Amino acid sequence: MEKGNDLKKGWRAGLAALAVMATGVVPDGAQADNPIIQTRFTADPAPLVHDGVVYLYTGHDEDDAEGFWMLDWRLYSSTDMVNWTDRGSPASLKTFPWARQDNDAWAPQVIARDGKFYLYAPISVAGDPKTAIAVAVADRPEGPFRDVLGKPLIAARRGAIDPTVAIDDDGQAYLYWGNPDLWYVRLNRDMTSYAGEITKVAKPIDYQEGPWFYKRGPHYYMAYASSCCPEGIGYAMSDRATGPWVHKGPIMDPNAASTGNHPGIIDYKGHSYLFGFHYELNFALTPIHHERRSVTLREFRYNPDGTIPRLPWWTDEGVAQIATLDPYRWVEAETIAWTSRIGRDRDRPYRWAPGVTTASAADGRVHVTRIADRSYIKIGGVDFGRGAASFAASVARVRGRPTITLHLDRVDGPQIGTLALTGGDGPDWGTQATAVTGANGVHDLFLVFHGDGGGLFDFDRWQFRRQ
Repeated sequence: MEKGNDLKKGWRAGLAALAVMATGVVPDGAQADNPIIQTRFTADPAPLVHDGVVYLYTGHDEDDAEGFWMLDWRLYSSTDMVNWTDRGSPASLKTFPWARQDNDAWAPQVIARDGKFYLYAPISVAGDPKTAIAVAVADRPEGPFRDVLGKPLIAARRGAIDPTVAIDDDGQAYLYWGNPDLWYVRLNRDMTSYAGEITKVAKPIDYQEGPWFYKRGPHYYMAYASSCCPEGIGYAMSDRATGPWVHKGPIMDPNAASTGNHPGIIDYKGHSYLFGFHYELNFALTPIHHERRSVTLREFRYNPDGTIPRLPWWTDEGVAQIATLDPYRWVEAETIAWTSRIGRDRDRPYRWAPGVTTASAADGRVHVTRIADRSYIKIGGVDFGRGAASFAASVARVRGRPTITLHLDRVDGPQIGTLALTGGDGPDWGTQATAVTGANGVHDLFLVFHGDGGGLFDFDRWQFRRQ
């Protein structure tokens, strides 16, 4: 009888794997949640596809920001568009010591060329006008990025914010930017200097800021934050990299729930994606508007003529997962589809409350921290195959006797095991394990944390072992 059950489980797992290969989508409707990052407030998404990975560079609103208060840039990566791994901060205002250090780490973009990665970022300098555009270089998409000029690439001028960069088919790179006007220069091959004049172009009728410049097929696109305020997302098209830009209409209409906007658009594994942001996590905590934004994601399909359809406003539901996650290799604990905290009957109703967050060690290693009682991490579309026998976690700074309870599909779904952590609160990482049962096939995995209070332990990575 057990052999027959094993055959059935293997058959179902095989069908699941075939479904992924045939459709590129994880079966059973595994979806992302919007916003896609919950461990921090993030803004101004700038996705980069490189070597089969989506690297998502973002701005970072400080937790206690009232207006715009931004000191560094953050990086996340994914290969399935649902689970996002926190890669820490690849650059900050400290990268540019000649810039003002108190604020204004605004919307960046990163591009790869000739084995290097180039970060273009708006910063502020002393004096008036204060806005300028800097460039930094790294050997890897994860950084760290280093200043190579010791001064701005685009010297201080009014509206020198929101840089966007693309390389044309002939190898010529273009850097656009601007609020409320739209400007560009032709970058040299070194990507850290430019040739010719800075040129102002006739902007689309509803252009405001946050341009996103790219080419797809024969078409050049300029998406942007439209109107103000609130801001929607509009776009224009051209048959040349330098325009003229023909207004095509809105991608997303303005919504009173979000004063600002900033698009980022990519193709990845046969799918097209629009990134933006809203303020839902801020409003989950307070009815007061603060500049504490959260990056969002929407899949779409281009029309046959290359135009972009008009999309509805962001919803809680994100995009379909396009690949499963392998739990039989070490998975970074900061690989997260969703984190929140389980409510109690005396709490006010909420969809989200602060769950875990992340921190970086001196060596740049990122781990999960601020683990409190009832907080949890969701990992989407985990493929257990024919079954798992045990679960291991690398932890440090264990306080008291906290537990990690493993659930499938829901935060209160079938329980497959509990890891009771032991040890002191020392900083050294140690691996602890427990047996599991009932983990087979493809499921969302919930790691639910319990213990006395907050700061229960730090969490580096986890792994299942096969039966």
